[in-house]
Amino acid sequence: MNDKRPAVQGGASGVDAFLAEMAAVRRLKPASSPGRLIFALDATASREPTWRRAARLQAQMFEVAAETGRLAIQVCYYQGFDGFEALPWHTEAEPLRREMERIGCVSGYTQLDRVLRHALAENRRQAVNALVFVGDALEEDGAVLCGLAGELGLHGVRIFMFQEGDEPEVEAVFRKIARLSRGAYARFDAGSPDRLARLLRAAAAYAAGGIHSMQALPERGNAEIPELTRQLRQP
Repeated sequence: MNDKRPAVQGGASGVDAFLAEMAAVRRLKPASSPGRLIFALDATASREPTWRRAARLQAQMFEVAAETGRLAIQVCYYQGFDGFEALPWHTEAEPLRREMERIGCVSGYTQLDRVLRHALAENRRQAVNALVFVGDALEEDGAVLCGLAGELGLHGVRIFMFQEGDEPEVEAVFRKIARLSRGAYARFDAGSPDRLARLLRAAAAYAAGGIHSMQALPERGNAEIPELTRQLRQP
């Protein structure tokens, strides 16, 4: 059999040359795939202020990912009565910000089921590490949503459900969706934009590098990190 592997030269200099060549090969290997996070938002009319805030905050998600690992983010949203769009995947903040800035919110109904079905379809194409959803209302069958959430959980896609406001019925379903996917739930309000920023940074760190990366964030002394970690570690 003709062995085409390069011969290693004898002596210390030959070994050094061989090791240098192998190091060069390793440097040329492509980096591992970035973590993938779907950032989904309710873009109905009442969400305009939060949508604009999210367009700015997504840049911080990329900044966190740069410290903990690479990250690709896809924004998807629903608006009106039958509008749903998924933007292209991005690994940089600026082009995603530009795309989000051109979108306005339109009155309509919630379509969380389309978000969950989209996440399942994306995960079939390539693994998705996490789905983050930001919303304040729910007008759909909770049982259907929970079934989809459970399916995402079985495929390893954890859902972070971030609720704006304190509607109890919405909270109950959001919490169940998060739990069935082995994800996490948290609440914020319009008067606490910093809390939403911290929640999104935590989710980005998780998608880029897992729970340990999330816990390594500088704000680990704040309530958000242990709050989310406790839920993610539940059996």
